Amino acid sequence: MRERRPARQRRQDREFESFVAGTAGRLLHAAALLTGEPASRPAPAAEELLTYALARTYAVWHRLRGEDPYARVREEMAARFARTARRHRGPRGGLTGPLSPQERLVLVLRLHEGEAEEQTAAQLGLPAERVHALCLRALAELRSHHPEPAPAGGPDAGRRGAGGPGAGGPDRPDPRPQPAAS
Repeated sequence: MRERRPARQRRQDREFESFVAGTAGRLLHAAALLTGEPASRPAPAAEELLTYALARTYAVWHRLRGEDPYARVREEMAARFARTARRHRGPRGGLTGPLSPQERLVLVLRLHEGEAEEQTAAQLGLPAERVHALCLRALAELRSHHPEPAPAGGPDAGRRGAGGPGAGGPDRPDPRPQPAAS
């Protein structure tokens, strides 16, 4: 029995290393979005958050039978971030920097990680309506800081009768397809 334990431990270590090698980039990106740090330069708070979550997951790796390790790391990261959110307040220069920590957490779980609204609500201990409202508010905030680029034909290209190419004048109807009336 003594000799089998080290072999099993080595196998689990290889499995964990393989898991980290395959998911570290995406997990680090999620951590950087959570902490609000820019992706273009080193993100020490994101690296610390991810290291903590990976260490906690490694500690229970042998008990994860059938459980998704990625989901486990994501839950550990979200829980740690929620507990230390006060350290991540204020603008930090990243894409999600202008958002509050709670808005960042909801936005990352819902949109970056693709969790369902109900699952995010259960994980955070919030009503689903609150998660929905936080997500909408976070998106509105991001849009106000990072406006969408104008359509290819200029700022008026998408408007009907704007005088651009193909626009109908007073004598001609607009030849572009129009949405069906309800």
